[in-house]
Amino acid sequence: MADLRDVLDDAEVAPDVFALRPDYRALLIAVDGLIPGPGDADSEALLRQAESAAGKLLAGTAVDKLPHIAAWRDAYRAFGAKPQRTRNSLEALTRRTATGLPRVNRLTDVYNAVSVLHQVPLGGEDLAGYHGSPRLLRATGSEPFNTVADGTVVVEHPDPGEVVWCDDAGVTCRRWNWRQGRRTQLTADTTTALFILDALAPLTDHALTAAADDLVGHLRRAAPDLQVTTRLFRDAAAERAVPRA
Repeated sequence: MADLRDVLDDAEVAPDVFALRPDYRALLIAVDGLIPGPGDADSEALLRQAESAAGKLLAGTAVDKLPHIAAWRDAYRAFGAKPQRTRNSLEALTRRTATGLPRVNRLTDVYNAVSVLHQVPLGGEDLAGYHGSPRLLRATGSEPFNTVADGTVVVEHPDPGEVVWCDDAGVTCRRWNWRQGRRTQLTADTTTALFILDALAPLTDHALTAAADDLVGHLRRAAPDLQVTTRLFRDAAAERAVPRA
C-alpha cells in the first residue's frame, strides 16, 4: 500500500463537483495501525450516545428538516437523484436511531456513531482494497461498482452525471455518500483505512474539524500508535462564502 501522505496528495475533487455545490468541503483522514475487531463496550456506549442525541434532535423536528440533512437532500436533487428514494448516509443512519443503529464491527460502529453525533455524512474505506487514490467526480456511467443485490454479488454502473467517489478500479461510493462498494468496505481485519467527512453549509469548518477530531480520538483509544494524515478539499473560489465560526 502507498504511503498515507501519497494517497492523499494524489486525491482529487473534480471542479464540476464544486460547480454543483460551491459550499462543499471534503475532509479526508487516512490512518494506519488500526486495531480491528468486533464491537466492544466503548463502541456500544458511543452508539447509545448517538441514539440518545438523535432522539433529542428529532423530538420536535422531522428528519428531513434537520439542517445538514436538508442540505444534502438539495445536493442530491442537483445531480438528479431522488433523496426520498436514495437517502444520504447521514439521513439513513439518523432515521435508524429510533429502532437502533446497526452493530457491525468496532470501526464501522465508531464512525457511524460519530456521523450521527456530529450530523455529518462519514464513510470508512479499507485502503488495502484501493487501487490508486480517491477521486470525487461526476460519473460518465461506464464506471463499475461492485455491490450486492438480493444476496448476489453484482456489478452496477452509476447514472451519467452522478457524483461518485472512485479509484483506478471503479466506484467506491455511489451518489456522493449513499452506498459504499464491497471491495473497499471495512471489516474486522482492517488495519489501514480512509475516512471521508462530507460537509455542506450550514455545517461550519469548526464543526467539521470537531467531528474529525472526535473520530480520531475514538480510534486512538483502541490504537494508541495510530498514524494519521489528513487533507481538506474546498472550492477556493467560494472560500469566503463558507461559514467558519
